[in-house]
This record gives sequence, structure tokens and C-alpha cells, in this order.
Amino acid sequence: SSLKATGIDFLKSQNTRQHHTDAYNIKNLVVRRGHPFQVLVSLNRELRPADKLSLRFGIGENPMKNRGSLMSLKPEREDFNGWKISLVKKGGKECLLSVTSSPNAPVGKYNLHVKTGTNIYKPENGVIYLLFNPWCEDDVVYMANEAEKNEYVLNDTGYIYVGSAYSIYNRPWNFGQFEDSILDACMYLLDKSKLSLTERRDPANVSRAMSALVNANDDSGVVLGSWSGNYIGGTSPMDWIGSVTILQQYYKTKKPVKYGQCWVFAGVLNTVMRCLGVPCRCVSTFDSAHDTEENLTVDIYLNEKGEKLNISFDSVWNFHVWNDAWMKRTDLPNGFGGWQAIDSTPQEQSQGRFQCGPCPVKAVKEGDVYLPYDSKFVYAEVNADRVYWLVKKVNGKDKYFKIATETQDIGKNISTKAVGQNKREDITREYKYPEGSKEERMSMQRAYSFIRPSGLMPRSGYASTVQGLGGNTQPLVPNEPATKTGLHIEIKNTEPLHPGNPLEMAITVKVSTPGNWTIDLTGSCQLQYYTGKVQANLGTTKETFNLEGPSEMQIPLKIAPDAYMKTLSSMEDEVLILVTAIAEVRETKDKLTKETSMRFQYPPITVQMPETARLYNDFTCAFIFKNKLNVTLENCKLLVEGLGIFKMTTFDQGDIMPGRIMKSEIICTPTRLGERKIVAKLISNQIKGISTEKGIIITE
Repeated sequence: SSLKATGIDFLKSQNTRQHHTDAYNIKNLVVRRGHPFQVLVSLNRELRPADKLSLRFGIGENPMKNRGSLMSLKPEREDFNGWKISLVKKGGKECLLSVTSSPNAPVGKYNLHVKTGTNIYKPENGVIYLLFNPWCEDDVVYMANEAEKNEYVLNDTGYIYVGSAYSIYNRPWNFGQFEDSILDACMYLLDKSKLSLTERRDPANVSRAMSALVNANDDSGVVLGSWSGNYIGGTSPMDWIGSVTILQQYYKTKKPVKYGQCWVFAGVLNTVMRCLGVPCRCVSTFDSAHDTEENLTVDIYLNEKGEKLNISFDSVWNFHVWNDAWMKRTDLPNGFGGWQAIDSTPQEQSQGRFQCGPCPVKAVKEGDVYLPYDSKFVYAEVNADRVYWLVKKVNGKDKYFKIATETQDIGKNISTKAVGQNKREDITREYKYPEGSKEERMSMQRAYSFIRPSGLMPRSGYASTVQGLGGNTQPLVPNEPATKTGLHIEIKNTEPLHPGNPLEMAITVKVSTPGNWTIDLTGSCQLQYYTGKVQANLGTTKETFNLEGPSEMQIPLKIAPDAYMKTLSSMEDEVLILVTAIAEVRETKDKLTKETSMRFQYPPITVQMPETARLYNDFTCAFIFKNKLNVTLENCKLLVEGLGIFKMTTFDQGDIMPGRIMKSEIICTPTRLGERKIVAKLISNQIKGISTEKGIIITE
């Protein structure tokens, strides 16, 4: 009788363990390219030497051998398009086959059929998901270090660093790349990207396409960005605690999810890349330039009270979050492999779409900003100069006076979560040489030769050209960094910045040169979004005093709660406190500007639960919050999620008066082993960003 396949066992538990894919919550087999996996084929009779048996792997709508989308693997003829198959053993009516896909095979969903003579057997759940493989030395995403793979590929939780350079804090984020339908959502995005099969072999193409598809601009991608402060008809960007709900909703509705800001785009892109098998991390840069002119300067305009004005096209964001994906760049000269910056926040178009990267981090550091993709843009985000202008009314017209140039202010404290530890790692040195070093100057000269028109020298001590607002170009000599009097300004808070309390800050002015100096100080306090947009003016101070150098003077700046609480309660976004100071020495005309952003400080949420629990055995988790502030927190919502423990849950808590304690409990059933994390976030009208997390070990 003719040979027929009657069944196929995908040996899922053994294969997924070996391929590090056992965490995916999906009934199909998920494997990584370039590594062998086994399948057990059942037949209607014993296999004879003359029998013809082949496994056929097809990808796409209409798989064909000559297009490379159909691999027909015969045990006796090993290699086909870099794929290999061998007969491990046969006995009775079964044969065990080992299949190794090519380490540069297109990633995606493959249909597996068994062909015996003219018979074709199509198994149920015969779709196999093939991913990138950081464990395979021949795959371009290969990563040698085991701990790094555990973090950047397999860790489904993490932190995104936000706040300001002065006060960085972590926002726990659930990536959840293994949760229900997340892999299918990523496969849907791959299909939607219209990448050809050849393009799907290379993570550079895939990561670029995903940076475009994670934002909704121009391709109805996953998340719709909004910085409007009005999030009716959607979820406020502050209210997400992970990517899972977002990707599940997108996959179900195929419509963009409302709303995101930079950390949401970065969190979702991180999930997508890790899910597809590309090592990836979220990267936060503090004081990040959004330079619309590609001229490497960001102009900040202040009025005579020292208040920042919202009139500039370019801006400095208190922080900006993007991603680094790990790969060899086969399209570039040697030496530019490793981390590549990708950014899905829709800022500027690149080749006609809102996409950014992959840009080699090494190219940013060395100033090789001609390399694809978007390296000039990324370079400017971490290397621009900040130029301060004073806007004065002269005969009823606005006139612009340049007061200072800050050359070491942009691109500070570049941060990501440390490998295997719940703490921040500073990776600024991967992006930049030390400020002021010889290497930094050489890198900058290199970058300027590609960005600036020829003939303009880099910023260090030479005249540079800046576009004034009026459109006329005037040559400007940057201030000599050392003023004649050694003028220096420091800004800090003298009391904790709790909402509902007076904001108590101090501006310290120092002079280091001997002599009697008269100093005019202007200071202002404002509320601003993290994008640098001013939301409210809270107060100003003007002082004139004498200093006998070397000495210092501390000027207090105090803002009453009434001046800001109404604004704070009416805003949907988290805001920062911005203090700007301008000091001028009358005798020498030395001028100096300094600005510092600070965040409000909040009481904590505590999580009570056991340290360990057993698989499928219930335990109780309690969330406790005491309102230690002097204000009632209105419309409080507690959002909680524990991957592999319980689904995203929201508790409405109403108003929490000062001194009151809120307690919520949830019954948890762990469904996955190992260390699991529970994330909680409390939001109200007055405060947006209290979050916490706690780990628990789940055992058999």
C-alpha cells in the first residue's frame, strides 16, 4: 500500500525548552532559526528504503520553491536553502526527524506538510513560528553573554526611566512578550509591514519596519500618539503599566490604540522586538534635543522675568525614551554592529514615514553620522547645544539678545535597566565620549563635517552661525565658558516637593574671583510637560545684592499651594517644576543662565504578599496606600497587573482624604514558574505617577 502520514507530534515541550521558547502562551510550536528541532511522524506502515518522504515548509500566501518560500526537505538530500533535515531513528510505524532551519531564514509563520509519494498530510496546528535566534552564532542577532540574553530577550518585565536629569525615577513596565496573542500580534505586524521574504531575513529591516508600525502615523499602526493633554475617548498615556493590553486590543480590533507618549512607544517596541527574538532594551536620555533644523542648536527664549516662552520650533525634552536593538549590520562597514538605536515615537519623517533607525550607537559616538539610518537625528538628540535668548521689547518690537550657550547640557544620564538587577545602568559612555575630551572633539568635528555646511567649524571656541527668529543669519561667538568673576548658579529644593505643600526652593549664586561684585538675579518657577512645553507660570523673583568674592548667596523661591494646585489637578499629564535663573554681574557684564527641572514627590504604595507561592495555588496580594499629603486625591484608580499571575485589573478608589488609608486585595493564581512580578500604579486628578512593583518566586 502507498505510504501515508497519519499524524505528527511536534514534541513541543522538549523543542521549546531547547529553543528558549517554552514561555510563549500559544498552542503552536515556536522555534528559533539555525537550531535543530525534532518532529515525530506517524505512518500507516513501516518506512521502506524505496519510500519517498519529505517535509515541506511554506511561508506566505502562495509558497513556491523558486521564490525560496517553499522548502522541500528530504532526509537523503540534506541541504535546501540552508535548511537541513536528517532521520534520527525509525521504528515500527514512526520516524523521528531532526530539522534545522537556516540561520538567516525569513522569520514568520511556516506551514508544515508531510509529503509521501503523491500523498500530502496537513496536520492540525501545523503552523510553526520561526524567530530570530540570539543563541545561534551564525544568526546576525547572536549575543554571547547568557545573562544579557536573559535580560534583553527573555525578561518580560522591566523599567523605563523617566523624570528629569535632576531626579530620575523608574517606571515599572510589563513587556509581556509571551502573553496570549502577543506573538500573533507581532506576526500580524510583520505581514502588515509588506517586507519581502528576503527583507525578513535581516533584523535591520524588521526593526525599522516595526519602528514605523508601533506608531499609528501613516500606516494605522499600534499606538496613536497624543501630547494634547486631552485624552477623551482613549486611555491617558500615564495610565498604561505595560504593553500587553495595548497589543491585545490592537490585534483584536486592528485599529490604533489611544493614546501614547514616548515611553509607551518604547515599551511596546521593546515587547515586539523581544517577542520576535531580537535582543532589545529601553533607553532614556535626559535633556534630549528635538532639533528640527539639523543645525545642532536648540534655541530657548526667556522673557525679562526669566520665564521660558513657548515660541521655539525646536525643544529640549526632559527625557526621551527610545530602544536599542542588538545585531550585526551586514549592510555597513565592519565595526558598526552591536546596539542600534530605533525609535517609534513619531517625531520626524524618515524616507517618507514616521520611523527611525536602526542607527549604530557606535556611529553616534564616533560622529559617523552619514551611516543609515537616521544617524544625524539621533546624534542631534544627544549632542546639540542649548542657546538662551532674552526677548525684550524695544520700541514696541521684540528684540532677541543672546545670553548664554550651554555646550554640555544635552544628552545626559543615558539610562537603561541593568542586566539581571533591578537598578539603573548609565550607558552614556556607549553613546558619547567624555564631554571636553580630545576624542569628543574629534568625533564632533567628524559629525559637523556631515551636518553643517562646509567651512563652519565646530562649536569649541569658534564662531558659529545661528538662525535668529527674524530669519536673518548673524554670526555669534559662543560665550567663553569661564566668566571673569567665576560666576556659578545652583538650584535645588530645600523641602520635599509634595503636592499641596508650598514649593520651597533656593537659587545659590557663587563668585570665585576676589572683588566686590553687584549681581542682578532673576528667577522664575513654572510647570512644564516633559516635552519642554510650559503649562503655567507660578512666580518670579528679582534681587540685586553685593558679593565680596569669593563667596555665595542663597536666594529663596517659595510658591504657595494655591498658585499651582488648580493647574496640577486639571492636567492629565505628569508635570515637572521648572526653575530658571539668570544672573548678571554689573561690573563685568558677565551673564549666566541655569535651569533645573524637578518632579513632585509622592507617598509610596506598599504591596503585601508571600515571598514564594506554588504553581496553581492561590495566594492573596494586598495593596496599601496612605495619603500623607495635605490634599484630597480625587478620582483615584489603582491599576495592577502580574504576568503569569493575574490579568490587568483596575480598582476605582474614589477620593482619598489626607491621612486616609486605602487597601485593595486580589486573589492570585500563578500559572508560570520562576520569578514573577506584580506591578501597581495609583492615578488621581492631582497625581499621575505613583507606581511600585514586587517580586515573588513561584515553585512547583
